[in-house]
Amino acid sequence: MMIDINRLKYLTKEFGDAFYLLDSTQFKQNYAELKKAFTRIYPNFNIAYSYKTNYIPKLCRIVDELGGYAEVVSDMELEIALRIGVAPKKIIWNGPYKNALKVEELLLSGGTVNLDSAYEIELIRSIVERYPDRNLNVGIRCNFDISDGVLSRFGFDIESDDFKKVLEFVKNTANVRLIGLQCHFATRRLETWRSRAEGMLNLIDTLGIVPEHIDLGGGLFGKMADSLKVQFDSYVPTYDEYAKVVAPLFAERFKKVNNPPLLLIEPGSALVGDCMQFASRVINIKSVCGKKIATLLGSIYNINPTLNTKNPPITVFAMGNEQEEYSDLDFGGFTCIESDYLYHHYNGKLAVGDLVVFGNVGSYSVVLKPPFILPNFPIIDVCGDKIEVIKRAESFDDLFQTYSF
Repeated sequence: MMIDINRLKYLTKEFGDAFYLLDSTQFKQNYAELKKAFTRIYPNFNIAYSYKTNYIPKLCRIVDELGGYAEVVSDMELEIALRIGVAPKKIIWNGPYKNALKVEELLLSGGTVNLDSAYEIELIRSIVERYPDRNLNVGIRCNFDISDGVLSRFGFDIESDDFKKVLEFVKNTANVRLIGLQCHFATRRLETWRSRAEGMLNLIDTLGIVPEHIDLGGGLFGKMADSLKVQFDSYVPTYDEYAKVVAPLFAERFKKVNNPPLLLIEPGSALVGDCMQFASRVINIKSVCGKKIATLLGSIYNINPTLNTKNPPITVFAMGNEQEEYSDLDFGGFTCIESDYLYHHYNGKLAVGDLVVFGNVGSYSVVLKPPFILPNFPIIDVCGDKIEVIKRAESFDDLFQTYSF
């Protein structure tokens, strides 16, 4: 996405002093590159896009148009997939909580529900008993040690009695099809991807089961500026490096199999992180005990609602008063929270009225932004010369129509 000062002047005139910029073309490119990295080593591969990371309907529709799956974790996200026309057979429902009525709806229409905990056994049992003539597709989320120092709370501990119970249930229930095995670990380091792949392959050998698909979950780094990469405490791999660690293991394991299982991964940030920017006007510059602070019409919750301490890449566009040179200036947000800083230790020119554009804000920014103090800002897709309003600015009525005054 090419953004220059003239385009920003037009956008501020049309949409105000703060807005998100979406690059759907970059999203398509990321999807194609990630898929190619895996398929050239293990052709029977696909992507299940993590809706929870950024559920902008246009992005979800792009994934569907490109042949990918929808990975949802709630009935709300399921409804997004259905409304944009995703075929139920291309929907995978994960997550620790599941709405029983919606689970039934998805299963009866041919979708896949991955069981996460023992309580879901009875949920599924109640459905299969009501529909003995219908075959229902389920998967099992598997939890095992990948030596990443993190105890994941998702899925069945494969050494537990609950895991034995869920296996026994799917094996002994005639109209339940164990269509897949899945795991999910949040650690993005390259070596942990080898561990999860090896763990899943060892598991299917132990069980003597080769399901239709093996799903390694999400947790991949995406593309980012070097200034952001250096703030992580581990190496940031490329798509190709992830593929070269995982795909050869599957290619070797299933090289003599006529119908090898589909290998799935569930990326979110890796696809969408670099596909959004946030533009925000400088409202004021002040000095507090010698510390320079610029206040923006924007908040840390707009760009980094997980509240990590990393500085995103930024570009300052001179659109206001005469700029001055600043050293160690912090960008503060519009909220009344002391910790609301969008960026620390800025060195460079700045003036009231300038527009600051923050990069790499596509991951979780839209979906986790709370309705706090101000309604959220519009989302504009900029594709070449074309500008499309993806989401208009929220209004008072949008936020308060469910309240009783």
